[in-house]
Amino acid sequence: MAKVLLICASPRKNGNTSQVLSECAAVIEENGLETETLYLKGEKIESCRACGRCARIHKCKIDDGLNEIIDKIRDSEGFIVGSPVYFGTARGDLMAALQRIGYVSMNSNHFLSWKVGGPIAVARRGGQTSTIQELLMFYLINDMIVPGSTYWNMVFGLEKGEALEDEEGIRTIKRFGENVANLIKKIN
Repeated sequence: MAKVLLICASPRKNGNTSQVLSECAAVIEENGLETETLYLKGEKIESCRACGRCARIHKCKIDDGLNEIIDKIRDSEGFIVGSPVYFGTARGDLMAALQRIGYVSMNSNHFLSWKVGGPIAVARRGGQTSTIQELLMFYLINDMIVPGSTYWNMVFGLEKGEALEDEEGIRTIKRFGENVANLIKKIN
């Protein structure tokens, strides 16, 4: 069965970002695909050292758990990331992870090419658009396919559970999940 891997970059257990990703994953599963959500909470993801070893060993030299995530991405057909927005950008640990994942992909067998997915941004009031743009750079430079939705993949909420009250945002995320699932089924 085709699988979509989701990564939650929130440091809050069961916070808004996690809840929004759960809504997305539920729709993907309703459409016949398997999902798995990984959480960066508690992980110590380092930044890329630009050592170039990934070109020879086809994984990252840094041993901080990211290679296990890379293996799961290799085995999936879809890849979605969700990030809370802090000061108008995605979380730094997520960006460090994505940069290293992209570097390994580009320097080995381009395993990200043709994977379907995209970013989701969750914030109290603003910064989602710039965060989505920042995260889209990863998807587009890695030859990935990003389906649209009825709006940008952003949801508003501050306190735990408030994001689920953003009806338009949740409707957008659900449609995005449906589009991810349907596109993967059409490609495969």
